[in-house]
Amino acid sequence: MSEPDVLIIGAGHNGLVCASYLAEAGLKVRMVERRSVVGGAAVTEEFHPGFKNSVASYAVSLLNPKVIADLDLYANGLALVERSMPNFWPLGTAPGAYLKFTYDRAEMQAEFARHSQRDADALPAYADAIERAAAVLRGLVLETPPNLGGGLRDIWRTIKTGARLRRLNDADRQMLLDLFTKPAAEFLGRWFEHPAIIGAFAFDGIVGSYASPYTPGTAYVLLHHVFGELNGKPGYWGHAIGGMGAITQAMRRIAEKRGVVIDTDAPVKRVLAEDGRVVGVELENGNIVRARMVAANVNPKLLFTKLVDGDAQPPAFHAHMENYACASGVLRMNVALSELPDFSCLPGKDAGDHHRSGIIFGPDVDYLDRAYMDACREGWSRAPVIEMQIPSTMDDTLAPSGKHVASLFCQYFAPELPGGRSWDDAREEAADVIIETIDRYAPNFKNSILGRQILSPLDLERVFGLTGGDIFHGRLSLDQMFSARPALGYADYRTPIKGLYLCGAGAHPGGGVTGAPGHNAAREILRDFRRR
Repeated sequence: MSEPDVLIIGAGHNGLVCASYLAEAGLKVRMVERRSVVGGAAVTEEFHPGFKNSVASYAVSLLNPKVIADLDLYANGLALVERSMPNFWPLGTAPGAYLKFTYDRAEMQAEFARHSQRDADALPAYADAIERAAAVLRGLVLETPPNLGGGLRDIWRTIKTGARLRRLNDADRQMLLDLFTKPAAEFLGRWFEHPAIIGAFAFDGIVGSYASPYTPGTAYVLLHHVFGELNGKPGYWGHAIGGMGAITQAMRRIAEKRGVVIDTDAPVKRVLAEDGRVVGVELENGNIVRARMVAANVNPKLLFTKLVDGDAQPPAFHAHMENYACASGVLRMNVALSELPDFSCLPGKDAGDHHRSGIIFGPDVDYLDRAYMDACREGWSRAPVIEMQIPSTMDDTLAPSGKHVASLFCQYFAPELPGGRSWDDAREEAADVIIETIDRYAPNFKNSILGRQILSPLDLERVFGLTGGDIFHGRLSLDQMFSARPALGYADYRTPIKGLYLCGAGAHPGGGVTGAPGHNAAREILRDFRRR
């Protein structure tokens, strides 16, 4: 391939999305990927003989419907199925000691009434209010944020954003302010009283965040996890047949059909710039790949502290990137199972709706807080918060007949352990704590494990380039969102180096398998390319 118009660093899902849009517009696009497989953290791999799973990201809801349609993903092999119900919380070991979330509001109210009639009565108003807030966020996902202090285009973007907010009533404007600033627990306490119900909703506020539900800003993380949709149904979650890798393999097929060239096993050593403009990259093997423009689908902290020379950046920007907050406190496990978990609170080894849901071990809001405090003091939670999904109950391509695979998304596990201890030494010990926690609620779980894969925060950084193990490529807090993501003045996917762009989750709207940063970055790159 001759010198590409655009070189993309990293063939994760956002990079593939960006590449596809650029190639469709007629640009020559080349991608360089560090690993031997495309997909970034959205990959399916065999982790135990005969068992495969989505080894990092593991659930579908936030993938933008416009991206699905524009890339014709369904025609390129993608199939999505819905969970039978959203979530299931074992609250104890006594029969009936559980909480179910369902898609039917009347059923969910009846479930809440088993624990609190007041909370059952409050549910409709809360659900309607949070959906109105989510609708505002959906409207901003595919927009380029305005740069504060920018030019006419940024003024227009600010006006458009303001117009969306003006259409809300005063109560909804206040609620949006609360969502962006308050702790999840405090925000939810306005609506609910039962600690299990508050904890159930607050779980969405801590997913992927190294924060307590009592930490300001976690209410926004809650909102970030409810603005998605599946098959046109807002708030639904599901599974990609074949695992998350099915999404990125469909994206790869359409990108290559449009002419994108993808090089794997091609790690980038540094980004090359001359006279303030990007000119290409140098690979680890010493090869130079020149390009008119470069788009980076990597964490911005990694990009500007490891791959771009500090001397090529404005000092204040470089200092900001060195302090850019990255930490999720996540440990990921994949386990091969001989049978399904048999929960003491809802017995049975045959697949039920609860086995097809997100099964969350975190029985009340204070349990979530204690888990966070444990990690702050000791490096990881002694009673961790765990979300288990068993995708083999919906997808028989993942495990042998009669067997299953489970994804375990576990918090909190500090990116850096106290006392200088390494995750290489602590990995197995921490995993044992997770298994014992689940076994307390499903006593057959430990003995059903045939094999396990453990990805500590350090492993997530090593394998997938998630700095600090951060699944969002940067904390989702008010100082790192919208016009401040990744830094004030650079929210429009451009960077201080001309021709160098961000197209990954470190740009608006942030983390999750959305495709939105790749979509939006492609629009801005095309605008600049045509101007040049």
